[in-house]
Amino acid sequence: MKNNILVLTLILNSSVLFSQTKFNPTQPNEGPGSSVYLHEKVIQHDFAQSPDGFWLYEPSSPRPDSANVVVFNHGYGGYNPMIYGQWIKHLVRKGNIVIFPRYQKNVYSPKPSKFSTNVSQAIRDALKKMKNNNFIKPKIKNLAMVGHSYGGVITADLAINYEKHNIPKPIAILLCSPGSGPFNGGILDNYKTMASDIKMVIMVAENDRIVGEKFGEKVFKTATNVIQRNYIRQLHDNSTTPPHRAGHNESYALDMDFDNGVRNATARRSLRKAITNNVDYYGYWKIFDALLNCSRKGENCEYAFGNTPEQRFLGINSNGLPLRELEIILPKKELKPAAVSQ
Repeated sequence: MKNNILVLTLILNSSVLFSQTKFNPTQPNEGPGSSVYLHEKVIQHDFAQSPDGFWLYEPSSPRPDSANVVVFNHGYGGYNPMIYGQWIKHLVRKGNIVIFPRYQKNVYSPKPSKFSTNVSQAIRDALKKMKNNNFIKPKIKNLAMVGHSYGGVITADLAINYEKHNIPKPIAILLCSPGSGPFNGGILDNYKTMASDIKMVIMVAENDRIVGEKFGEKVFKTATNVIQRNYIRQLHDNSTTPPHRAGHNESYALDMDFDNGVRNATARRSLRKAITNNVDYYGYWKIFDALLNCSRKGENCEYAFGNTPEQRFLGINSNGLPLRELEIILPKKELKPAAVSQ
């Protein structure tokens, strides 16, 4: 009887301990990355039948007369927008038009050297399409880009070669776990000719086993003309249940409202592994929101640049302690004391 009571006590104590450490992430209530939205709905348009096609997402309820534009470049094989759906929805409800270029027919075609050409064609076609009065008028001068994985390679290429591709110059870019894996198409020798007034953040994960940090470091170290550029490392954190991982696909944010039915290896991986948590809310979403605000209005720059507490913060754990902060690397001339690791 005593043994039974002991076992029962251990089970109950374990349950209490687990419930205390179980982490339920929530968005911030204000500021960049927050759940404060200008619009209730997202209007979806599908023009993605060809490899240089695109999906277009517009804010609605209320419908604005005009809106800023974000080009969202997916990773290799990621031409099902559901993979990043919650992030797309967040951006649109904040008041942005999102262009989501397809750039691949499938995982075998076309060659990676054609990706930037397809993305630029999609951008030109989308902007042309939006000249029709049935669409919200795009504010082209404030166009910004975000790219994950191979999409980061494409984004960095277009930030330099925008004139060659006859697209607007981006005012800001975010590269999320950028890299090309075994391919080289779209990678430039260096990025030193990137315009000095483009604002750039490169965000990588310490345990990225797909592309690592080689490409991200190359862009950061060679884009020496870019005055405002930060390199951010997201670190693995075991203090939560489940832990905050730091792998290649932490920017995935699954939303079945954006599902186009594609079930290739990338889509299936997202269905298995995608978790929307504080790495999204206080990491990718916060950083990109702040980058957009900073480049468009000169606001919230401290959330995107400078190794500040606002930039490093990844939210609070269920035990009331801060999660492991982002590690910020600044250009040498801007170096400041590093944050103390948690």
